[in-house]
Amino acid sequence: MTADSVRWGILATGGIAAAFTADLVDLPDAQVVAVASRTEASAKAFAERFGIPRAYGDWESLAQDDGVDVVYVATPHAAHREAAGLCLAAGRNVLCEKAFTLNVREAEELVALAREHGSFLMEAMWMYCNPLVRRLKTLVDDGAIGEVRSIQADFGLSGPFPPAHRLRDPQQGGGALLDLGVYPVSFAHLLLGEPSDITARAVLSDEGVDLQTGALLSWESGALASVHCSIVGGTPVAASVTGSHGRIDIPYGFFHPDRFVLHRTGRDPEEFGHDPAADPHNSLKHEAREVMRALRAGETESPLVPLDGTLAVMRTLDAIRDRIGVRYPGEHPDQADEPQLTPA
Repeated sequence: MTADSVRWGILATGGIAAAFTADLVDLPDAQVVAVASRTEASAKAFAERFGIPRAYGDWESLAQDDGVDVVYVATPHAAHREAAGLCLAAGRNVLCEKAFTLNVREAEELVALAREHGSFLMEAMWMYCNPLVRRLKTLVDDGAIGEVRSIQADFGLSGPFPPAHRLRDPQQGGGALLDLGVYPVSFAHLLLGEPSDITARAVLSDEGVDLQTGALLSWESGALASVHCSIVGGTPVAASVTGSHGRIDIPYGFFHPDRFVLHRTGRDPEEFGHDPAADPHNSLKHEAREVMRALRAGETESPLVPLDGTLAVMRTLDAIRDRIGVRYPGEHPDQADEPQLTPA
């Protein structure tokens, strides 16, 4: 790593890996120098597509590549513990896709590994790095709508997805919650911290994953958050934050918004929009820039996506899964027990 360039390795070659790499190669201070897949053919095809000099047919070779400053882990989340852990154990810095892991125990293991080796680790929660979402959080924190009373957020896809699809495969951590519900849950955490109590209901598939889930999160302040996710029905993918003196509405795509509207009591609505001169509102470059900023500053975690916050989100996801009765293959029996929440 130099002042001019950070060298990236890409672990996995699916759709999100391609989207992130396409944004990376457009950044002048980022170099994508290696890619790894479980098969050499897939790695080579990906490398040829993006002009990447080194392609590995196994994850270990990428983890051991000293010419890589940071590895982006883009596997399905059921493999995050293995893939990210391999890289961290080899001393690599890691940006790991969300959901961060299958459960909080795996997440705690990765955080412990990163801290043991003094390596940088961050969940790829790009919503937290989005400039407009950061602006919204500043407004809420500064009291623009008073004390937060309630949050509503949803993320649903219409499907239908066949049983063999990864979203319905228990072996890959399938279901609506970890793939889509992580966004509404993380949005509520961003503004209110970890909830003190959780109730939830779900409709499960024959395979045992959640087709749709609704949860009510509550805080000791009296605030409530209603979150919903689905892989059997397209939803508005919108969010709203209501306070004692106003409301903020975010239309479709709340986790990478192009605008939101602030309603304050006794005042005309104010619209805040994405800067058209900047990157597209759905750009993954914001999180890449944050990783590279942190690495150059010698930081081992990002203040925008802190590891304690990631662990808190995983505790909430575990608690919801406990309520709805979803357990994945290979999880220890006590991982189905209710996790201990740590209210903010």
